[in-house]
Amino acid sequence: MHLFQGKVVVALLAASMISGSVHAQDVQGTHVSIELNALEPVDDACRISFLIQNGHDIDIEQAVYEAVLFDKQGRVERLTLFDFGALPSARPRVRQFLVPGLACASLGRLLINGVETCSGVDVPDGACSDNLDMRSRTDVEVLG
Repeated sequence: MHLFQGKVVVALLAASMISGSVHAQDVQGTHVSIELNALEPVDDACRISFLIQNGHDIDIEQAVYEAVLFDKQGRVERLTLFDFGALPSARPRVRQFLVPGLACASLGRLLINGVETCSGVDVPDGACSDNLDMRSRTDVEVLG
């Protein structure tokens, strides 16, 4: 019985690794991919988690995006900057931001309004904005 359970665990791990690599390939290409991955209430704040990937063949040393947070009625709740920091080429990164005074349940949409900073050695113009791929694993709509 234990041998069978071990084989099932190995098979499940292999399947999750394959599905993870397929997802990583989905976000490859000469663009940046930003996924709103999770929202978590923390005291009087909302922790917003992103999965971000630089699909370029060069590292981005700093990527800062201007974001607009909308409530469920479509009203602007606030305008803020998300500093995703360094984004190595073809490597996913998770970044979390604690937004004070924001109830996660009240967030309706998140708009990436533009790029504040996109820097690095030989980083081409538009590297952080051209063909920006936006996704959400939450109920919150993401626009870019």
